[in-house]
Amino acid sequence: MKTDQSFPSILAPLSPIGLEPPGDLLVTIVDDDASMREALSELLISAGLKPMAFASTRELLESDALDSPGCLVLDVRMPGASGLDLQHHLVQIGKAKPIIFITGHGDIPMSVQAIKAGAIDFLTKPVRPQTFLDAVNRALATDALRRSEEEERIRAQECYEALTLRERQVLRGVVTGFLNKQIAFELGISEVTVKVHRTGMMRKMGATSVAQLLLRWQAVPPHIREERQ
Repeated sequence: MKTDQSFPSILAPLSPIGLEPPGDLLVTIVDDDASMREALSELLISAGLKPMAFASTRELLESDALDSPGCLVLDVRMPGASGLDLQHHLVQIGKAKPIIFITGHGDIPMSVQAIKAGAIDFLTKPVRPQTFLDAVNRALATDALRRSEEEERIRAQECYEALTLRERQVLRGVVTGFLNKQIAFELGISEVTVKVHRTGMMRKMGATSVAQLLLRWQAVPPHIREERQ
């Protein structure tokens, strides 16, 4: 077989840049074709990644694989629920993950539908090894970024909820661009008092500059900012 149209059993290791160690990432494959599952798994192992394969979407949903960081590689057409069905289901239950679709029957409308729903890539069989690995690399990077942003949202919310009401008021003034004396005038308190609350607020928010404070503030979920005034 030509190497550009099949999956060789041995490839040079792929080192995803800026990601977690490969052992912490899981590339989950769902394809009813056993030979395809084996070929994809061998390719991923040769690239230093950890695969886990399932023959159907039902098998995947009955496992705990979705709880692991990483991405999904889905065949579009399978007996029972299709890859597109699984994509929609994961979005509905709040477990969306970066997805790479692979199919031998793809068409333009189907690929557009998949990409609009958040798929990283839509590949047709036979898939070139490096094309597949590049897509997996992008998917893993996307998942790493998503998890990093989620962790920051959680951290920012915890910091914000630790503030007193007055500290939240001062925070709003600071991120709006007001000076201490302007905040003091708006709140009807002294400038010295504003400085005291500002110091405590900055410490609790884990910020050493206004720029850091603004980033942390923006990471707080909007509904939390509104209901915790």
